[in-house]
Amino acid sequence: MRSPLFVIAPPRSYTSVIGGMLGQHPETYGLPEVNLSHGDTLGDMWDSIPVGINFATSGLLRLLAQLHEGEQTEEAVIRARQWILRRGHWTGAKVFAHIQEAVGLDRMLVEKSPRNIMALENLQRLHTMFPQASFLHLTRHPITQGRSMIDLMDSYGEDVEQMDPERNWLRAQTNILAFAHELDPGQYMRIKGETLLKDPKFYLAQICEWLDIDRSPEAIEAMLHPETSVYAGIGPDSAPFGNDPNFLLEPTLDFDRLARIKEPPLDAEIPWKPEAELMAPVRRMARQFGYA
Repeated sequence: MRSPLFVIAPPRSYTSVIGGMLGQHPETYGLPEVNLSHGDTLGDMWDSIPVGINFATSGLLRLLAQLHEGEQTEEAVIRARQWILRRGHWTGAKVFAHIQEAVGLDRMLVEKSPRNIMALENLQRLHTMFPQASFLHLTRHPITQGRSMIDLMDSYGEDVEQMDPERNWLRAQTNILAFAHELDPGQYMRIKGETLLKDPKFYLAQICEWLDIDRSPEAIEAMLHPETSVYAGIGPDSAPFGNDPNFLLEPTLDFDRLARIKEPPLDAEIPWKPEAELMAPVRRMARQFGYA
């Protein structure tokens, strides 16, 4: 059985599109966001999610519906929810094992739940479950990531007045870097999401080499079509998401748009705090990641 690949990054850091690409490799299976690190048991994870927040539950429901019944209808999702509620005592490792068996032992699972990085212990749980797993750290410029996060929350009517995007970015990246120090050489790779998306063929081949999976032109071509995933679209009403909503609405890659991705200077004015710049610790860490 192959150890999984976890794509780790704050929300709005290209994880849906890049995770979707990696999940379409012939030797992998791209999962929607399953959030199984957010507690020691399935029940712990499920209970940690506020009632009605289907951003965090949709992925696992859609996945189980698809694996159990080959479809993601409302009825299949209802049965997937019942399956979860009957197995609250299962550990995350046991749920992952169930998923792996359904997918096939020869396929590498690719998982990218942003909730994985919200606490260092979440990442450590993943490592305990899978000591040989690979972890791909995606970075995104703190200004564009913060602006994207605010825009998404605002579009769904969330109160953004109390949001502090740069502190959230810094906390998430600090968790990831602390975790990376616990890994063996070769388990961790970091890349700027902007860089990968501007030249996906080149950098996807590098990632395949790191993972020791096929990097033939045919394999790379398959990865350029995340829209072919059974999870690349809006799901049924009770489980509509499982990935970034914008990606689910338009999962086909627009290579011209990707080539025009901009990285603002780190001393630019931040849009959520007029006439202010990023905090010094954020700028320092962003420079460490290759932003200027």
